[in-house]
Amino acid sequence: MRKIVFDIETRNVFADVGKNDPTLLDLAVVSIHDSDTNQYTSYLEEELSKLWPIIEKADILIGFNSDHFDVPLLNKYYPGDLTKIKSLDILKEIQKAYGRRMKLDQLAEGTLGKNKSGHGLDAIMWWKQGLIQKIKDYCEDDVRITKEIYDFARANQKLIFKEGGKLNEIKLDTSEWETPNENRLTYTLPF
Repeated sequence: MRKIVFDIETRNVFADVGKNDPTLLDLAVVSIHDSDTNQYTSYLEEELSKLWPIIEKADILIGFNSDHFDVPLLNKYYPGDLTKIKSLDILKEIQKAYGRRMKLDQLAEGTLGKNKSGHGLDAIMWWKQGLIQKIKDYCEDDVRITKEIYDFARANQKLIFKEGGKLNEIKLDTSEWETPNENRLTYTLPF
C-alpha cells in the first residue's frame, strides 16, 4: 500500500481572507513522505505538477486535520478531485475516539517525547521574509511527526497526549486504516 503522509503551510491566515475557509488561503509549501521511496520532499505552488503523479498513485493520504484543512486547500490547485483518494485524518480519528480535538504538539510530546519545531504562524512570517527553505524544513518536520504518530498508533492501537503535565491515552481502532479504498482516482493529468 502506497501511503503519502502530507502537510501544508500557507502564505496567509483566515483573518487575511475574512472567512474560515481553507480554499481561500494560498499555498506556500506542501511536504510529503512517500512510503514507496521512504523520502521526504517539499513542493512550492509552481512545482505541484511534480507532486500530482505521486498523489495519483497513492492508496491513502495521511494527515493531521487534513480532511478539514489540507485536502480542501490542495484540491483547489488540483485539476481533478483529491477526495476520491482514501484519506486518513488522524485528528478526526482522535475526535471520534476521544470526543475532542487536540494539537499535534500535544501528541508529539506525549507519544514521541518531542515537540514540533515551530508553529504555522512562524511559516507565514518566514514566507514574508523569503525564508523558503526554513518553511520546507518545518513542514517536513510536521510530516515526520505525523508519520511517526501514525506508525505508533498502528503498532499500539493508541496515542498518548500531554495535558496539564499529565500523560493521557487515547485508545484507537486502527484495523481499518489500511483497508484499500474501492473508489479509485480518475487520472486526469496527461503524463
